Amino acid sequence: MGYLLQKVTIHREGGTTHQDLVLKNGRLLFDTDALAAGSLTPVSGRDLHLFPGFTDVHVHLREPGFSYKETIATGTRAAARGGFSTVLTMPNLKPVPDSLTHLQEQTDLINRDALIRVLPLGAITTGQQGVELADLKALAPLVAGFSDDGRGVQAKRMMQEAMVRSAALNKIIVAHCEDESLLNGGYIHEGEYAGLHNHKGISSRSEWAQVQRDLELVEETGCRYHVCHVSTKESVRLIRDAKARGLDVTCETAPHYLVLTDMDLQEDGRFKMNPPIRGAEDRDALIEGLIDGTVDMIATDHAPHSAQEKARGLAGSMNGVVGLETAFPVLYTHLVKPGILTLQRLLDAMTTRPNVRFDIQIQDDWTLFDLGVQERIDPAGFLSMGKASPFSGMKVSGRCLLTIANGELAYLHPSIAQKE
Repeated sequence: MGYLLQKVTIHREGGTTHQDLVLKNGRLLFDTDALAAGSLTPVSGRDLHLFPGFTDVHVHLREPGFSYKETIATGTRAAARGGFSTVLTMPNLKPVPDSLTHLQEQTDLINRDALIRVLPLGAITTGQQGVELADLKALAPLVAGFSDDGRGVQAKRMMQEAMVRSAALNKIIVAHCEDESLLNGGYIHEGEYAGLHNHKGISSRSEWAQVQRDLELVEETGCRYHVCHVSTKESVRLIRDAKARGLDVTCETAPHYLVLTDMDLQEDGRFKMNPPIRGAEDRDALIEGLIDGTVDMIATDHAPHSAQEKARGLAGSMNGVVGLETAFPVLYTHLVKPGILTLQRLLDAMTTRPNVRFDIQIQDDWTLFDLGVQERIDPAGFLSMGKASPFSGMKVSGRCLLTIANGELAYLHPSIAQKE
């Protein structure tokens, strides 16, 4: 049994083409001879687009150690449903991948359960405690880079040493930038909403001050450096200036920082993440940075928790929201359709730039979307175990119909599968 995908716009780096395709035995066939194959079920849509499989350089798959929140199996199913064929997974696990022995526990699970390409990041410091460096030399051939995501490396000397080692190993530092001495008990952005509702705020300085520190170290050490989940206008400005000076620096932001502001918050744990959703000026600076290339890529920071952990409001809930299944529709709806961002720039931020930066070689990775479908985001139907989404109830355009990773079918929407 096969499927005839009709009137598809195919997006490649060299431009777009339009043709019918065949999905047969879980593989996409571009050869027009395949159209003559018998027993093909037609699949038509209002606006079918075939994109290169998306790459998310910042996800939390929670295994090993926290499988009650998410597993490799559920997280990669969710990723495939969102159009992602590659993800980089963060090291805040148990055990932390700070040695070959600890990393092996994670890679065994990935090899057994992953539906798509999963590339682990190794820890910068042992146990992510910021006291001594992890076994960077041993980890280097097996990881996509080094990160202590979930915590910023507080000691300047420790980050300097990590950068020197990483530069020698030609590996990238993936930095969660947060000066803990500036948090002051805050848990949402120190902005208008916090003031109106008597919440403790997190200052923007807690992020950008550490970005500033690290950029000075990058200039000193020559390290390859990437900033996680940028959320403030000051960070954008610092990174723009660093690039102008020729530093080997990139950064990411997330959909919730590009679409929402602190005045969109509700008294609900699904709006709590770290860094927090900031003010309108920050959102606008991030969009401007995305347009001019200062902000290189978009990552979801998919961070699932249990329902109980997210049911304690803004003050008591754990930090982290899910985003793999909603990223593209949300961004397409709020940035591309209004003409703020071109579709090609969005694809560049979700495919080409992350792949180039992290030396990811993809082959035969595709995702098919019907951009004409409109639907409301309903977390109850997520494939992820995490359900906390700040976009719950939002009406968006774009439905993922299939995802192929490494040439293998990783996701097929039920509306197609039911045609058999």
